[in-house]
This record gives sequence, C-alpha cells and structure tokens, in this order.
Amino acid sequence: MEKLLEDIAKNLVSNPEEVKVVSEENENGDIILNLYVNEEDLGRIIGKNGKIAKNIRNILRAISQRKEKEYYLKIVEPNNEN
Repeated sequence: MEKLLEDIAKNLVSNPEEVKVVSEENENGDIILNLYVNEEDLGRIIGKNGKIAKNIRNILRAISQRKEKEYYLKIVEPNNEN
C-alpha cells in the first residue's frame, strides 16, 4: 500500500525525490499512511478544495474494503524551520 501511495504522489508533485510514505498501525489495527512531500508540493497533493486528497482517500477506502483492513491518509505538513 505504501508503494502505491508513493507512486501516486510522485506522479503529482514537482519534487518526486522528496516524497516519502511512512506507515504506522494504531491501537485498532488500522494503518495510517503518513505522506511527506516538499512544502511547494502540498497544494498539488491536496488539490483545489481538497479534491485530489479526497480522491486518494477514496482509493484507499476501496482497497480497505478488499483487504478488510482500514487505511487512512495523513498528509504531513513540513515544519517551517528557519
């Protein structure tokens, strides 16, 4: 699942080398996919009115039904450290 999300994200962003997906399991056994992208690419991943992020979540929801395991997308904003 991580590879699928990474491939989708890399095809949407300007800096594909900075895309990273880290998965973690919560206490309910659900999988949270943390997506890290370059700050400049946040808008491309989220999309206008969140449409792209919503579509990615729909893909994860469809796969969740087939695998009988819940997958969630969390888009992690980069820290603005100066």
